[in-house]
Amino acid sequence: MRQTWRWFGPQDRVSIDDMMQAGVEGVVSALHHVPTGAVWTPEEIAIRHQAIRTRKDGRPSPLTWDVVESLPVSEDIKKQQGDWKTHIANWKLSMRNLRDSGIEVICYNFMPVLDWTRTDLAWERPNGARCMRFDLTDFAAFDIHILKRAGAAEEFPDAIVEAAARRFAEMTDQQRDKIAGNVVFGLPGAAEKFTLENVREHLAEYNNISEDRLRSHLIDFLSEVTPLAEELGVRICCHPDDPPFPLLGLPRIMSTQAHYEAILTAVDLPANGVTFCTGSLGARPDNNPVEIFKALADRVHFLHLRNVNIEGTEVKNSFFEDEHLTGHTDMIGMIQAIVAEEKRRKDAGRADWSIPVRPDHGQDILDDIGRDAQPGYPAIGRLKGLAELRGVYRTFERVIAAE
Repeated sequence: MRQTWRWFGPQDRVSIDDMMQAGVEGVVSALHHVPTGAVWTPEEIAIRHQAIRTRKDGRPSPLTWDVVESLPVSEDIKKQQGDWKTHIANWKLSMRNLRDSGIEVICYNFMPVLDWTRTDLAWERPNGARCMRFDLTDFAAFDIHILKRAGAAEEFPDAIVEAAARRFAEMTDQQRDKIAGNVVFGLPGAAEKFTLENVREHLAEYNNISEDRLRSHLIDFLSEVTPLAEELGVRICCHPDDPPFPLLGLPRIMSTQAHYEAILTAVDLPANGVTFCTGSLGARPDNNPVEIFKALADRVHFLHLRNVNIEGTEVKNSFFEDEHLTGHTDMIGMIQAIVAEEKRRKDAGRADWSIPVRPDHGQDILDDIGRDAQPGYPAIGRLKGLAELRGVYRTFERVIAAE
């Protein structure tokens, strides 16, 4: 298990030196400043490599850029409109340039419009820690009363619709603006920053795109890029939907084991794989992340280990980002399964036996509070999570080695 951290580049409040002190072995990064659909040039890729190899005082760092997260897939590709064919050609050229620089793992997602959705980016826990939260009532208030999407109320239970109306009536204008900003925050560091009108325009363009049609567009995309990935020795891996249930009337196609199996079967090449995120898949009660991992393990190219606490029994529910070893996912069982899979791969002679993993997200604790880092990506909270995960991993590593 190669231990990595996500880094958003030189503007990130968490530094290369911080990662070194946390015991990180590799870095997960992306060129967020490059517009979606454009080519990642060798020059820009080299600049990011050099930044990762350099400490604050100019001395060399031992860290390397191991995983790209994400090489974005444009809305044009997802909808198969506009410049989508040019964007696929640019994605392939970017992948070739990344491989030429030494990178073998590329994460992407196929979520329409927004890359992830939360209603609170700094929800206070009883112990004073802060975490990200998705509150279904707040989201319904946004969807029905702030965004004013046609038909939105029909997609929530009556009790939630009623609660959302009360919640919206009690909000100040500042609170309404904050929830709207949180919902459309999207991917931290992304080049695009959506307004409500942008969201409405994008939603309208998905009116005639069903789940089956969006899945066919993903298969078309993978049919184009996966053979090249196979040729280059690159492993591409799709991140699950976050949250893993429909929102804003948009289709969801990467939320369950069945969703992944459909894509892996349709483009059945080893390079076509999974970014396995226990937090995303674990945000719906009918998903068992440990069992899903075991079923998909052969094609898992990248791991995100985080936990969420679900606040309901329905597929669409409220949840918050919990500590790494508590929440819906049996993280102890998850790490045991990872160690077993890595041993299986190593015994089979696979070069990719050590799976890159990052302690996805983390609660803001201690001096994280007030640091104003990317939401979900604190220094100390992730350090704590990584230390916990590392300890469990080392334990199972020793137990399995002794068997």
